[in-house]
Amino acid sequence: MASSKKAVLGPLVGAVDQGTSSTRFLVFNSKTAELLSHHQVEIKQEFPREGWVEQDPKEILQSVYECIEKTCEKLGQLNIDISNIKAIGVSNQRETTVVWDKLTGEPLYNAVAAPVSPGPSDPAAVVPSGSSVPAAGTCSVWLDLRTQSTVESLSKRIPGNNNFVKSKTGLPLSTYFSAVKLRWLLDNVRKVQKAVEEDRALFGTIDSWLIWSLTGGASGGVHCTDVTNASRTMLFNIHSLEWDKELCEFFEIPMKILPNVRSSSEIYGLMKISHSPKAGALEGVPISGCLGDQSAALVGQMCFQDGQAKNTYGTGCFLLCNTGRKCVFSEHGLLTTVAYKLGRDKPVYYALEGSVAIAGAVIRWLRDNLGIIKSSEEIEKLAKEVGTSYGCYFVPAFSGLYAPYWEPSARGIICGLTQFTNKCHIAFAALEAVCFQTREILDAMNRDCGIPLSHLQVDGGMTNNKILMQLQADILYIPVVKPSMPETTALGAAMAAGAAEGVGVWSLEPEDLSAVTMERFEPQINAEESEIRYSTWKKAVMKSMGWVTTQSSESGMP
Repeated sequence: MASSKKAVLGPLVGAVDQGTSSTRFLVFNSKTAELLSHHQVEIKQEFPREGWVEQDPKEILQSVYECIEKTCEKLGQLNIDISNIKAIGVSNQRETTVVWDKLTGEPLYNAVAAPVSPGPSDPAAVVPSGSSVPAAGTCSVWLDLRTQSTVESLSKRIPGNNNFVKSKTGLPLSTYFSAVKLRWLLDNVRKVQKAVEEDRALFGTIDSWLIWSLTGGASGGVHCTDVTNASRTMLFNIHSLEWDKELCEFFEIPMKILPNVRSSSEIYGLMKISHSPKAGALEGVPISGCLGDQSAALVGQMCFQDGQAKNTYGTGCFLLCNTGRKCVFSEHGLLTTVAYKLGRDKPVYYALEGSVAIAGAVIRWLRDNLGIIKSSEEIEKLAKEVGTSYGCYFVPAFSGLYAPYWEPSARGIICGLTQFTNKCHIAFAALEAVCFQTREILDAMNRDCGIPLSHLQVDGGMTNNKILMQLQADILYIPVVKPSMPETTALGAAMAAGAAEGVGVWSLEPEDLSAVTMERFEPQINAEESEIRYSTWKKAVMKSMGWVTTQSSESGMP
């Protein structure tokens, strides 16, 4: 029979991790970073038209309540006292745009999300007509077709190029970021227009919607965001750390609907969810951490030093490199973004961000289109059988080449084939392709900030593939470091919440992550072989160019 005695642990910190496909609530021991319990709920995406992606803000909020309730139940079954939860952090999908009525708490339209394809889901630039190269820092297979015309009309108002926007925000003028989605809502949704006219409308990214709702909603909810999420709206000046009047005038966005911008680690408000009996036990707990998902992963990986970088391997890859207190603007197609600001009086840190469009998506393509594997996990087994691509190279330029090439005429190729080549070699080449693309982004980062990387920290679903991790170390010719605890995004939000002034249960020192061990992959080939393989990859990339001779509708780049 289970003991009724409650387990004695250090102070606990909870984290809401709200992503494009699911919501989770996780609880960590602040003294060790041990994950004690969590619950996950899937989220539906709606596709009202081709290239439009929407989500129901009320479903998202309800999923948060459900995850909190279920996690509290699980903690109870483990005899863990939930009154020991001292703070809650929020990590969220970035850029997704919500407008709601501050008097009723009702969303005025669905949340407008970034378009996601069966492949990558990264920034989609709309190029002014006549240009053959997309704006730097962008790489998506699908455009947000809803807002394409909005960006085209805006781009005509910028003399010369989009440096007006980029110099203030670090971002290209693009359909991906929140300002354009908000402009579309103001132009096309009468309920939004009316609420703005009557001073009832509030705008926010998902973090703002959740924090406002969880701190009381229409009954005094706190309307705020943090610097990392604000930096992805295209309305935020990343130098002054304030909403930019000129940008708001350019996009014709009324500043009165924008949330207050706060640091990533401070008490925003207290939980007020007494209507939910099980989650109501967290009534009065401070919400004190907020980070966009990629920034949260950077914090969760403890990338606090200038030049430290992390790569998240998913459908695509997200690479962030901490550039310290200086804003580094890329000459190689990367984004400049706010990494974090861990306290009201703490300095802001910046990052360069680059995206690999096709990572896990190439494995899915081998499974769904070629049928050479039945599940994504089989790729490691096939690759292990041969241990080499036997001179076979796979460039997955399914809709053109993105950073650092920006070549819309390219298409995917598999080259170096012989009669000896089989599906195992192609599987191995597909894994190598993910690693070569990562190296190209990291090389661009090195050129932009002049700090050669000493090691790469990694997270995301694909990092379970040991062959991929070893290949990455070999191809970068630096160690690859993987934490034993994969929940780095939620951990980052929890760390920010627990470290906030007035909470003070997390010190952000390495010893506070004693439950997290590191698996290290060292290069196992010599530097010369690494360079030969990389230069052969670049030769294969050149062979992929020029397949499409006209700008046709089959290209993912306009």
